[in-house]
Amino acid sequence: MKHIFLSRNQKIYTAYNTFRKKMFEELAAKDSDIILYLLPWLLSINEQALPGYIKDLERPFRIYGIDYAKDIRSREPAYKKRFGVRRAGTLLKPESEYHLIQGLYTIGSVGSVAQTTTSDCDIWICIEKDSFDRTAWLQLNRKVNLIKDWIDVNVRMPVYFFICDVEAIRECRFGNVDLESSGSTQQNVLKEEFYRTGLVICGKTPLWWVCRNPAAPIEYETLLKQIQGDGCWEYDLIDFGNIENIEKDEYFGAALWQLHKSLSRPLKSMMKIFLLKSLLDESGEQLLCNRFRDRIYNSQNLDSYPDFSLFTMESIVGHFQETDPDTADFLLQCYYMQCEINPYNTTQKTKNRLVKDFLKRFPLDRGKQLHLRKSTQWDFKTQVEFGNRIFKRLLSVFSGITSMVEGVVSDSDRKDLTILGRRISSYYSKKAKKVHLLQSPKGEINVSNITFNLNGDVWQLFADDINTPIIWSKNIVFLIAYIVWNGLFIPNGVHMRPNPSNVTLNEVLNLCDRIKSFFGGCSVWEVPFSNYLKKEAVNRMLVVLGHENSPWYAEKVEICPIYTNGYGEMYVDRLDSLKVLEQLLKSVTKQSTNIDISFYVQRNSTVFEKLIEKTRKRIALGSANIS
Repeated sequence: MKHIFLSRNQKIYTAYNTFRKKMFEELAAKDSDIILYLLPWLLSINEQALPGYIKDLERPFRIYGIDYAKDIRSREPAYKKRFGVRRAGTLLKPESEYHLIQGLYTIGSVGSVAQTTTSDCDIWICIEKDSFDRTAWLQLNRKVNLIKDWIDVNVRMPVYFFICDVEAIRECRFGNVDLESSGSTQQNVLKEEFYRTGLVICGKTPLWWVCRNPAAPIEYETLLKQIQGDGCWEYDLIDFGNIENIEKDEYFGAALWQLHKSLSRPLKSMMKIFLLKSLLDESGEQLLCNRFRDRIYNSQNLDSYPDFSLFTMESIVGHFQETDPDTADFLLQCYYMQCEINPYNTTQKTKNRLVKDFLKRFPLDRGKQLHLRKSTQWDFKTQVEFGNRIFKRLLSVFSGITSMVEGVVSDSDRKDLTILGRRISSYYSKKAKKVHLLQSPKGEINVSNITFNLNGDVWQLFADDINTPIIWSKNIVFLIAYIVWNGLFIPNGVHMRPNPSNVTLNEVLNLCDRIKSFFGGCSVWEVPFSNYLKKEAVNRMLVVLGHENSPWYAEKVEICPIYTNGYGEMYVDRLDSLKVLEQLLKSVTKQSTNIDISFYVQRNSTVFEKLIEKTRKRIALGSANIS
């Protein structure tokens, strides 16, 4: 009986996995061929002409099952021709000794309705690390990096590799936080996502996926022991461990992580954090991955299978539809935009068919659909307003999650939570003199024209719509820093209305260039995580002198220090004397052992150049780098 349901489940899962691959191929034909078929081939071969070649390789690597992968073998002649390999026959020849890679697996949107032109691809390269000595481990990393270098050039979709120990996955040990990993803030949450969204590129099938028998329910550990005892590994199964429940404190850590991810991917994080909230509300219910597995095995259509992304969205919207219909509708809008849904795109027929069925059950106003499809054409005001709606709801739902887990002792690494908390604060928090960041649905603002206008003694900044200023200040240097830091500076797109001030458009553009070259753009998400465990300190400062004064005469010097700190925040101050500047410089150099300080003055401004030289001589700046 055991063999019957295992064989049946294996066939169903293989068919579902193949359906996912075909969806991937439909949405990204060239990229999918490289990721699904060329990549496993490259990892399993060590040929001089191929990416990933290692001259001193002690023992080759081999992905489980590649010898029987017809889709890969049928493409091998074309791959050999592509790289100029003239050797006859297959390069996948049997090896007496090799290091086994258990499988390659994706996690995330690949091969689903959620896959878009901006999607990335996270790939887990799973091995039994105990069977790899130090040399093998280092050579595998080297081979993967060499292949990634080639993929980065030849694949449009960003691809990230994670070499994972099967035992670590089994025990939900995913390490500390880094730019792509989620660290200890989400353990079972990450495994649940892996089971629900994963796709097998090549290798063994997760045992969890075939551990289902409605006729005679069976425990995961019981089935594992039976299979190991009977030696029934002809099913090509791998034990990544079972998942039965997720603790409340882990939901909190995962929500914090998603709030962090929202810095660069607001729409995607919006879906995930509301999913976490709905799961917390339904605590004690069957996990979403288990429910999705049931949906797959109960599917009656052998030519099509449920989409995990739509299934997840169905769960989220269904949860909020009765209690908070406005939120449910807004979530539908976010999902529609995130997935780049377009029923008139004939290249994504499967995606459109699945979405059409979904929208019959969860209708979205046709006018809103049209508006969302034109999101790339939205004006500045519409982009920011939609971004602010996302931002407010993210903070609101996170606050709700925080109150639900209050009093629960966290098992998550407190250091990770400290890091993420400080990074989120540095991005979202509003502080005096700080250049705040604009919220946008997709993480960046599309704007064609920026206009400066002087109204009395107040400088105004307009974007696209000349009737409503987006920000205003008596300090034009603050506005200049604002457009650079928010990525709004396009040299040919900056204008200035006629005004009686001494400031010229040319000087505005010069200062924009200098700020951009000195600071770059906003880089909160690029700040090393270790910085957030240190005390906040200034690391770069550009002192702007007399920007609003005449370059030939200055009765009163305007001094505007622009500075960033180790948390990735930018501030703009306005000082009225060199004495105050000297005090500020002495203060920041005491706090930081390595700070870059530069001065900026208008061209042909000999008055301010003399002041700079005078200031340099009067201040002992220690290890500061002055330019």
